[in-house]
Amino acid sequence: MPEIPDSANPLGPALLDAISRELTLFLDTQETTTSQVVTGELLELARTFTDGGKRLRPAFCYWGHVAAAGHPQDPTGLLRASASLDLLHVSALVHDDIIDASDTRRGIPAAHHQFAAHHVAHHGRGDADTFGSAAAILLGDLLLMWSVELFEDSDLDPGRMSRARTLLSTMRTEVVCGQYLDVGASFGVTDVTDLEAEMEVARRILEYKTARYSVLRPLQVGAALGGGDDRLEAVLAEIGSLVGRAFQLRDDVLGVFGDPHVTGKPAGDDLREGKRTVLVLTALQRADAAQRSALDDALGNLAMSDGQLQAARAAIGATGALAEAERIIADDVDRAVATLRATSMTDEGRTALIRLAQLSGQRDH
Repeated sequence: MPEIPDSANPLGPALLDAISRELTLFLDTQETTTSQVVTGELLELARTFTDGGKRLRPAFCYWGHVAAAGHPQDPTGLLRASASLDLLHVSALVHDDIIDASDTRRGIPAAHHQFAAHHVAHHGRGDADTFGSAAAILLGDLLLMWSVELFEDSDLDPGRMSRARTLLSTMRTEVVCGQYLDVGASFGVTDVTDLEAEMEVARRILEYKTARYSVLRPLQVGAALGGGDDRLEAVLAEIGSLVGRAFQLRDDVLGVFGDPHVTGKPAGDDLREGKRTVLVLTALQRADAAQRSALDDALGNLAMSDGQLQAARAAIGATGALAEAERIIADDVDRAVATLRATSMTDEGRTALIRLAQLSGQRDH
């Protein structure tokens, strides 16, 4: 039986290793079927991109259950259900890297680039990049289907599974719609006419693409699997929205100021991809002519130079947008922690969720 995770270290080895073990065991069961149809690169890249990562969504799911009901006597089923959220997440990342034309993911070539390299190595016909994108789309689709299969294989209480399944279905719809809105905003097809309206769209993207997907729904799914009541579900929604916003704002900061050796993505990647995040839009709202010019030179510039990156970073700092993002992150985490301390739940669940809230705002990758 797996080791019981430590609430004081909710992203510690006991939980991370258990999630990794469940993912490995599940992918092992897929080898017979996949090998009958294709050679091993599809499953191998599934293993590659599910190896590692923050495991944040599985963690919120697991500790949401603990908040409602404590640790299960045998955590295997809960760990499977929690691990299924990581398959869903990796599916989204594979597709996201195609949409954003990202070169790397977690410090290695993105899936579509690895498939393109496979095409070249095997002297394939046609265009290698076209093959790479097509193959990566299929990998993402496969991971999405596998996430459903792993969740259904968790073999937990049927009534609780039914409630969790409904929340999980809503979560999938929300994140795809949030992603579509994000793409629409990047391409300027959201019918906004000024920066204030753009900011409203950016906040909606933040809530639906990240806060609900990364924190709020995983918390609620875990609590539902633990038999949590409507009151707890509502409080976890409040907490999840706050922590999820802090998590995404930290991501926005890292997308501009992060160290590529730590984040695993190129420096200033959000600027290069033209992402008009809350951080960037705050800077644009406050910028003078020179600062706006520096931001315009960097946004969506795939050939952005180091000098242009540094000028855009300086503009974001000088407008106070960076300080404002840091203030909101700190305030949201503080509010979430205060709510957790005032809410009736298990002591272990409260301890773990407070620590997860703090980590979500403080992370460096």
